[in-house]
Amino acid sequence: MPLHEAAYSISDFDDPGHLSSVIRTDLAAMAPFLPDGVISGLDVCHLQCHIGTDTVSLARAGARVTGVDFSPGALASAAGLAHRLGLEVTWVETDVLEARAAVEGDFDVVYTSIGTITWLPDLARWAGQIAGLLRAGGLFHIRDGHPILYALDENAEGLQLMYPYFGDGEPQVWDDAATYAGDGTVTHSRTYEWAHPLSEIITSLIDAGLQLLHVDEGTTLPWKFSPRMVEVPDGFSWPDAERSLVPCTYTIIARKP
Repeated sequence: MPLHEAAYSISDFDDPGHLSSVIRTDLAAMAPFLPDGVISGLDVCHLQCHIGTDTVSLARAGARVTGVDFSPGALASAAGLAHRLGLEVTWVETDVLEARAAVEGDFDVVYTSIGTITWLPDLARWAGQIAGLLRAGGLFHIRDGHPILYALDENAEGLQLMYPYFGDGEPQVWDDAATYAGDGTVTHSRTYEWAHPLSEIITSLIDAGLQLLHVDEGTTLPWKFSPRMVEVPDGFSWPDAERSLVPCTYTIIARKP
């Protein structure tokens, strides 16, 4: 995980007050729906936590956090970061689609954000895990790349559609040793991604019994999706003339009755 550790700037966490930009944004979105507007003191399950930069940020914000990921390498990196920072986090290695069976207890908040469900083939099963992990009255939060963004050709000279917006259950297969996390290469170069339109994402949560509280679409990403994107506070966006033409992210907040 050295490439990812460098790309995620884990040395920034040496500052005891540092929170990831993802968590700063997401805590602000969740605040109106949290008791007293803060996550401190709540039990939080972070699904697809990767190397734990957002997970330790949640812990620094005062939550009791369980991080879940299928990658032993990512979890080893995450555990090392938490240990170095003196933060107590529980780590669980499991496929997110089997999370309810693998994770002990239930939670006030189930959280996931940025670069998550495009890797998943079955959103009905995913939403079922979330509902099963939440205690009554618990909150679910997701912010991720907008599915219309993923349908664009990131290397085109303008906003040009290239990939499916609507999924058909079959993955898009990529065989590329490059990585989004910097300029290095990876050994296992084949990846699989599934297109999920916004309607499918929302309906999967409703069908799992969750009540929608908030849906938003944003113009800023925490990573540079296209070489044409420009840097803005806390991320990247399309140039000014295109910024209002296509969303970059969506945010959904829901509650378990």
